[in-house]
Amino acid sequence: MKRRLSVLLALIMMTTLVLGACGKANNNSGSSNGNTNTATPTNSGSTDTGNSSTGKEKQLVAEIGPNPETIDPALNSAVDGGNMILFAFDCLLNVDKDNKIVPGAAESYEVSKDGLTWTFHLRKDLKWSDGSALTAKDFVYSWKRVADPATAAPYAETVLGMVKGFAEAAGGNPDALGVAAPDDSTFVVTLANPCVYFDKLAAFATLAPVNQATIEKNGDAWATAPESYVCNGPFYIKEWVPSSYILFAKNPNYRDKDSIKLDSIKLLLMEDANASYGAYQSGEAMMIKDVPTAEIPSLSGNAEFHVDPDLGTYYLDLNTTLPQFSDAKVREALSLAIDRKYVAETLMQGTYTAATNFVGTGVVDWDGSAFMANANSGKPYINVDDFAGNLAKAKQLLADAGYPDGKGFPTIEYSTNDSGYHKVLAQYLQQAWKELGITVNVNIVEWASFTPMRRAGDYQSSRDGWLFDYNDPSNMLELMVSTNGNNNAKYNNPEYDKLMAKAAAEKDAKTRSGYLHQAEDLVMKDTAVIPIAYYNDFYLQSPKITGSWHSPYGYWYFQYADITE
Repeated sequence: MKRRLSVLLALIMMTTLVLGACGKANNNSGSSNGNTNTATPTNSGSTDTGNSSTGKEKQLVAEIGPNPETIDPALNSAVDGGNMILFAFDCLLNVDKDNKIVPGAAESYEVSKDGLTWTFHLRKDLKWSDGSALTAKDFVYSWKRVADPATAAPYAETVLGMVKGFAEAAGGNPDALGVAAPDDSTFVVTLANPCVYFDKLAAFATLAPVNQATIEKNGDAWATAPESYVCNGPFYIKEWVPSSYILFAKNPNYRDKDSIKLDSIKLLLMEDANASYGAYQSGEAMMIKDVPTAEIPSLSGNAEFHVDPDLGTYYLDLNTTLPQFSDAKVREALSLAIDRKYVAETLMQGTYTAATNFVGTGVVDWDGSAFMANANSGKPYINVDDFAGNLAKAKQLLADAGYPDGKGFPTIEYSTNDSGYHKVLAQYLQQAWKELGITVNVNIVEWASFTPMRRAGDYQSSRDGWLFDYNDPSNMLELMVSTNGNNNAKYNNPEYDKLMAKAAAEKDAKTRSGYLHQAEDLVMKDTAVIPIAYYNDFYLQSPKITGSWHSPYGYWYFQYADITE
């Protein structure tokens, strides 16, 4: 049975008590000795924003999202949850401000000539946030846990599918996974096929080490309370008040604690963009991710308002397991009835870019050129400059599918969470699909419940999106593999699966790229999903925050920040 944190998280959200850590010790993954009552390091001093010159603790207050669905590294698939995990965990490798791979918990690594054996050498004296030793065996446990079908990790196939023995592990024998710890400081991974971007996977949050003792003691609940959330990164969770805030405090047991300038990071858990904007205006928050869209015109030219490009695509899911969406003609009709330029340039006020392909801008091909430029013989799959032609074709496709002017087509329920442009887009879809004679009802869902609902297929149509975890087109195209845990549209095409399997096993980069392009051709021909726009992050940030950066993968690296007056 698949395990889900959302139910437990919902239960703790009913309380108004501060979940404070007591005694000595931890962060994200729980106590290594299982004694969670003494698992979190104590943090002394004021929690006011300020700096050491005034005798106040340096605390950065920010808003990067509402209550997360989960902050269990193995279970998370959302950007906000991933960002929180980055504050608390240290992977084998890390990503620097130039998006280059740098040492993390591993100080070095080497790859065999055939590309199949990756040997990571851990730093000496690594510790969990509770002060106990962290060894290579912890990585063995953590990676096997991701592969274990009992964990139901959405990213399992994406991050471990190329590791030897993954199929057996995913089939119920996690010990078959090709990972080993010949000694406490050496972690060895054996691949079934070479993977040129495996170093980027070693830096990905899903493969962060987690503490076996705290998980075995607390079960799924280990990642829902500070006292059981043991971690190994620069910060641990000191307090957590659902729907209010999470307080990350500097981890005294972090391997590079002397480079961490902040004493704490306080994340405000807000779902209402107007509330987050009010917190920024009042000075309560020094950075907010969710800016009310109505305020964007007035913020143009403001040095504190940032629009940064992301690698990612905003798209729609149509649940292909439902009979009304089983016909590709219907899916294509619904796609072509959307005026993407109007959506991106008017509704989204130019902060996003109209999508013509599934794999969008900034993603590189095998030779360093743009993957998008080499797709579909250099032509866009969707001509966003001819909406009139698109709409006419959409009406004809719907008629060909047996629904002329939408007659006989059932009402569509469209699910979304209420932040950013999501609700505005939902209202537009009601108008756009009405042009086809189809009625749309909008279902607004709280964020913490939205992603598990979508993943379970408990919806009809829904907004979705993907920010890349590493710059390789496979990271997005793998979403549409039938067995992928993030395939929310439930698209199932054996031909597509074969193409992606060939790409995964292919050693020649150019040939591999050819398989990936064929896969995108197929996913666009089938309208497996409906690309809408390419992401940018727009946010407000005080100039008092220095040393931090925003990555094209949608993360804010505040763990290295400082605060200046």
